[in-house]
Amino acid sequence: MLELKTPREIEAMRVTGTFIAELLDDLAGRAKPGVNLLDLEHRARHLIDKRGAQSCYWDYAPSFGRGPFRNVTCLAVNDAVLHGMPHDYALRDADLLTMDIAVSIDGWAADSARSVIVGVPRAQDVRLIEATERALAAGIAAALPGNRLGDISAAIGAVAAEYGYLVNTEFGGHGIGRTMHEDPHVSNRGRAGRGLELMPGLTLALEPWFATSTDKIIYDDDGWTIRSADGSRTAHSEHTIAVTDSAPLVLTRSEHAAVAAR
Repeated sequence: MLELKTPREIEAMRVTGTFIAELLDDLAGRAKPGVNLLDLEHRARHLIDKRGAQSCYWDYAPSFGRGPFRNVTCLAVNDAVLHGMPHDYALRDADLLTMDIAVSIDGWAADSARSVIVGVPRAQDVRLIEATERALAAGIAAALPGNRLGDISAAIGAVAAEYGYLVNTEFGGHGIGRTMHEDPHVSNRGRAGRGLELMPGLTLALEPWFATSTDKIIYDDDGWTIRSADGSRTAHSEHTIAVTDSAPLVLTRSEHAAVAAR
């Protein structure tokens, strides 16, 4: 069921989104060689509890997972890209880390993901992250009233093609609001002019993700972590946005400095 949000409800979602942006700023600043993924997970738990927010991931149990997800972050390294299960792993120089976080505050959810490079970057990884960020920007720019859902998908897919990356369509963006996943599904590849008409009040999580040299995926034994099938590196960028009467509104953009450490 599609639910359009009022301006007041969108502002409530922006409160959640701003918190997520600041949380990601904080974790990105801590992602250095030698830092353990579990340290980042526990830092996120502390900040979420301190804010009085609720994780959308804790006890998340979709059809594709293996049991409930018992973490508040998805942390994926190098060839892992989606649903990365935090585990005992110390980050290394030049690792590509993707951080994905969704929380709810006062009943309104937001979802965002960011890929960063730990230590000294590799040029090909910088290019891969840049492609996801440009694709996300293109998808957001297409989220105008009167456009179609396919216009967003086509814009994302066009950037992938420009960079020479293949697009997996098994996982993509989604509606969001009172819960983390709502209708509609937003593919990262599609045909312009097709699909649902975009209307003011529609809130979406757009999330282009690409692997360097494949569109095929495999799962880890944990039943959650998704990797590129050929072991090539991956990147993922995501924002929660709202369609308005004019320009699209990004709800997960930081308005302040990183969350203050305590």
